[in-house]
Amino acid sequence: MVVYHTYMSDLIQKKCIPCEAGMSPLEKSRIAALRKEIPDWEVLGGKKIAREFKHRDFKEAMAFVNEVADIAELEGHHPDILLHGWNKVRIELSTHATGGLSENDFIEAAKIDALL
Repeated sequence: MVVYHTYMSDLIQKKCIPCEAGMSPLEKSRIAALRKEIPDWEVLGGKKIAREFKHRDFKEAMAFVNEVADIAELEGHHPDILLHGWNKVRIELSTHATGGLSENDFIEAAKIDALL
C-alpha cells in the first residue's frame, strides 16, 4: 500500500497515461517547467531524470525500493532502480516509447518524492 505524505506538487494528483511508440518526447521548455515541481531530481541529457536517496540502513532502503515498485505498478511506468552501497537507492526515469522524457516521468518522480 502506497502512502503519500503532504506534498505540494500537482503532479501527484495525475495518473500516468500509456505512451505509444512514435510519440514525441517533451520539449526543453516543458521539461524546465515540470522540473520546478521536482527540484531534487536532475535532468540527464534531456532524456532521463534521476535522483539518489540515502537511507539509514539497508532494510530502510529495501522498504523504499518496494514502495517505489508499488507506485510503478500502479502507474504502469517502471523506473530503473539501483541499490548500491548498503543504504543508497538511485532512481532513473525515462519513457522508452518516446526516446526521451514524457510527463509520466515527472508524475512518477513527484509520487516517489511524496513517499518521503
